[in-house]
Amino acid sequence: MRDLWRKIGWMKKKQSVSVQQALAEDHACYVLITCGRPAKDGKMQVEMTYQGDPTLAAYLVESAHNLIESDAS
Repeated sequence: MRDLWRKIGWMKKKQSVSVQQALAEDHACYVLITCGRPAKDGKMQVEMTYQGDPTLAAYLVESAHNLIESDAS
């Protein structure tokens, strides 16, 4: 995971490689969820993309949800 963050940090400096390309390099599947800053009315633009098997992507999202939920309690 640290290597991934290094790649993303490198990409911020070098705009020639996209985040999605870096995620797809060494991974069987990934899910990327992003959001913009909230507007004055409280709405946010939320986007999600994934690459790989849809069932595996759903498992990653569900596992992440459970992890976040347990950290919040």
